[in-house]
Amino acid sequence: MSISILLVDDHAILRQGLRMVLESEPGFTVVAEAKNGNEALNKAAQLKPDVIVLDIGLPDIPGNEIARQIRAQNPATRIVILSMHAKEAYVVEALNAGATAYVLKGSEATELVDAIRLAMRGQRFLSPPLTEELIEEYIQKTKNQNLDLLETLTNRERQVMRLAASGCSNAEIAQRLVISPRTVEVHRAKVMSKLGLRSQAELIRFAIQHAVIPLDSAWGSD
Repeated sequence: MSISILLVDDHAILRQGLRMVLESEPGFTVVAEAKNGNEALNKAAQLKPDVIVLDIGLPDIPGNEIARQIRAQNPATRIVILSMHAKEAYVVEALNAGATAYVLKGSEATELVDAIRLAMRGQRFLSPPLTEELIEEYIQKTKNQNLDLLETLTNRERQVMRLAASGCSNAEIAQRLVISPRTVEVHRAKVMSKLGLRSQAELIRFAIQHAVIPLDSAWGSD
């Protein structure tokens, strides 16, 4: 039986390369491609592929949020995350979002093929140097304390988070960081998703608890 695959990445060249690799494998069929999160969600709902090879760093919706939504809509679909990040915090967050496999972008093509086949059997795959033991050790280490989700944020996302928690609007943040308001929106959405936050109040509370901002900054004295 053929395994149907949806490729999701914002780089066309990478998608084309992945398609060539996967379609050369017996029993693999790439049924569609998507260049962003919204397109991925629509095609996943329409096609219900067996496997989604999903870039974790999309420009509009964070990959982990896409994984959560797809798994909620169709639990049978397996998620194989593609990422450049080898930190344990990223892996744990992806697995918690519903991913079955976590493949580093620097891996050999054979690793992605193995990840897809194992995912279809319900088995986890982690790219070396990541191991089950390493991830379990990290989970145990953080079991009785909050997972340091700040580790999952990029430097730019931390900047946006600090300014947003201090009460700055998207326009003000854009002006300070010399980026577009749309880019601020994307970074802010990624911050909220990665930290599991749903409101400005939760963002402020998190920022204070983790000493990202002092208490008085939450009241506009940044």
